[in-house]
Amino acid sequence: MGMSVTIGNATGQDAEQILKLQYLCYQSEAELYGDYSLEPLTQTLDALREEIDSTCVLVARLGPEVVGSVRGRVDADGTAEIAHLIVHPRMQRHGLGGRLLAAVEERLTAERAAARYRLFTGHRSAGNLRLYRRLGYAQVATEEVSRHLRRVTLEKEAPRSLAA
Repeated sequence: MGMSVTIGNATGQDAEQILKLQYLCYQSEAELYGDYSLEPLTQTLDALREEIDSTCVLVARLGPEVVGSVRGRVDADGTAEIAHLIVHPRMQRHGLGGRLLAAVEERLTAERAAARYRLFTGHRSAGNLRLYRRLGYAQVATEEVSRHLRRVTLEKEAPRSLAA
């Protein structure tokens, strides 16, 4: 039938495709919250290239096309902050988001000694919340960002066998 999706490190050459996909994927979030000034919709190409150079950025490819991406970094206390998990709308609901999340968790633990994972989403983002809870994340905080948005923080511990 066709190609399979592969997951690997992003390069500077992927930046434009990632940025376009990010813009596409965050339209529904912007609409949900009535806020089109969300950081993923205003990020510049140069800022994304810097992120690719300085953090762990993974992409999912279907042939040459970037159909998903995720980013992560680990702070001094071993907490991996995972962000910008995106999957092309036509590829959603086929497990790719879960595969990307597992891949970045594994990479951050193996290469950067992550002890726990933390991510954020909006309180109305039911699909995101469902996915994260299904993958073992638990809500640890809620912060009011604006009248229309509460940011939900979720965490889970890294497997000890990987972190050791």
